[in-house]
Amino acid sequence: MKNLSVIIYCSVTLLLFILIFLPLSPSLGATVPSFSLKGIDGKNYQVSSLKDNKLAVLFFFDPDSRPSQEGMIWLKKLKDKYINLDFAIWAISSSDQKKVADFCKKTGITFPVLIDQFGSVSKKVQADIVLPTTLIIGPELRILDKIQGGGRGMEMMVVAIAERELQRKNFRLAKKLVDEVTDKNPGNVKAKIIKGYAELKSGKPNKAEKIFSSVSKKPGTGKVLGTEGLAAVYAYKGNAKKALILSDKVIKMDPKRAYPHVIKGNILYALGRKKKARRELETAVKSPKAEAFQEAIKFNQLGRLYASIGQYEQARHLYDQAVTIDPYYVEGMANKGITFEKQGKLDKALATYKKALKIDAQDSISALLARKAQEMLDLQKDVERSRRIDRLVKELAKRFREQKRLPPPEDQWTSRPMIITFLGFQERGSLSERDGLPIFFTGKLSDYLNSSGRVKVVERVILDKLLQELNLGSSDLADKETALRLGRILAAKLIATGSFYHYPGLALLSMRLIDTETSRITMVENRKIGSMAHIDKDILDLNRKILHKLTEDYPLKAYIISKENDNKVMINIGSRQGVVLGTVFEVLSEKKPIVYKGRILKREPLRKGIIKVIKVEPDLSYATILNENQPIGKDDKIREIQLNSTKQL
Repeated sequence: MKNLSVIIYCSVTLLLFILIFLPLSPSLGATVPSFSLKGIDGKNYQVSSLKDNKLAVLFFFDPDSRPSQEGMIWLKKLKDKYINLDFAIWAISSSDQKKVADFCKKTGITFPVLIDQFGSVSKKVQADIVLPTTLIIGPELRILDKIQGGGRGMEMMVVAIAERELQRKNFRLAKKLVDEVTDKNPGNVKAKIIKGYAELKSGKPNKAEKIFSSVSKKPGTGKVLGTEGLAAVYAYKGNAKKALILSDKVIKMDPKRAYPHVIKGNILYALGRKKKARRELETAVKSPKAEAFQEAIKFNQLGRLYASIGQYEQARHLYDQAVTIDPYYVEGMANKGITFEKQGKLDKALATYKKALKIDAQDSISALLARKAQEMLDLQKDVERSRRIDRLVKELAKRFREQKRLPPPEDQWTSRPMIITFLGFQERGSLSERDGLPIFFTGKLSDYLNSSGRVKVVERVILDKLLQELNLGSSDLADKETALRLGRILAAKLIATGSFYHYPGLALLSMRLIDTETSRITMVENRKIGSMAHIDKDILDLNRKILHKLTEDYPLKAYIISKENDNKVMINIGSRQGVVLGTVFEVLSEKKPIVYKGRILKREPLRKGIIKVIKVEPDLSYATILNENQPIGKDDKIREIQLNSTKQL
């Protein structure tokens, strides 16, 4: 009993000593303590200057220590080999400045090396006891990783940097970094797992499968992580049955793993078993074991589920947790912005989209959402324009309810503006990691189509207000007749409608263009939408395809108003109708129809010549005559042709 009292007394005394005399080490997620140190180059370095860096490495070392020397050489090799590294490397030493400078000169170190003369900075972060010590710093100077020691510690440092590059979506660099490790240590499971997920997120599931399959054959952790990776691969490929079997296998091997529950939750949601999906995602959030790059996803996916049923507060709380865990997780921040927008809180939505762009300035979804939110806020301030739109929406709603169609134009030949509206795009399948894909897709495609000058897309604000006025939801717009009626009262020649079917790694787009006058489907497009890195290219390609189809199926038609001189004519359509500089028309000479057995048979007109537009005004254009087989004059009909058609002349 007396011995126990002595032990307790000594333990308490030791604890008090630690609390009083030893500095507290900043925990992961905390901010690096402020400091300013002079480098061996004579310059002053303030840690605050790294605040806006996406990634930085602080390497505390001793030039006399072999592990420290090896660590410095590792970092030099990375810096020299990968010149375009966009993260900062600072080395910090409490050793004699001359000794540090001699070592750096001898080894050819070029990144900043700072002298912590009194060891105060090292003490603040407890990097004075074990050397080397590496701190990996994220945005806002948050400590993401702390690795101590050489040898194995140097491997861990490079793997940790690679994992952060994976989170930043620098997949190519992440793969190269882990290759540096596995070249020296082929048995490093963590490095191989990171490479597998980098391949998977790059859209290369077969390469990922090969890596995970190899790792799964190793005992212990390798078997668990490899099998988990295979489950992710099969989910990506759409093999739900095998993904579920493998996920259950992982859970049986290690019940504390979180990611298998995320995989199961996504699959069950796609199968329509949403209650079970919710239970799996809630289990994932509570499960403590996951790789750093998986942690944010479990909170995000549960947030997506809550948002899908209108529980926006709960969703935002989960998105915040995702971004706290992973400061590079732009998806969570953008998803949070969308919840504000769905509640009509545009100012908060815009502020959140701007925060997302601080995480990743190149994120095209956040950029478009921010711009559209800003436009909506600007509209609210423009009272006169808001009133005009409200009056237009009231008139359109009245016309829709009364089923009134616009009267046909007297001139049946001359083209009217080619107007398209996007209606009723649905999302199906699993819970996509990002909310708002249809909004982004149709918004970006609208921008491209509008900028072509050939097409006008109905403004989103008008459409949204009209749907609100008519109390029409996505299920109503899935009805073809309702969609066609809406298209007609909006004076749209075509409506674009369709769906996105989500898989864990991609979405399948199914889109149709429907003629509102004939109800004919004029174009069907089915394509995979892969990673966000390629989505802009996919949309631009689709834009070109639509414009080509419109020129083929709906060529511009007009009349020649007058012949200005021997080589120039004026036509009765301009930019409002879709004419752009360089548009080529054929001038037509109609043949008399043939009457045969009481039927009037129309004949294809002859081509009198070719003209090319050289000047465009809103409602008329000027063209130069390229070819004149017969005299061209006033009231001649003209019809747009593809540019390559001129090669036949």
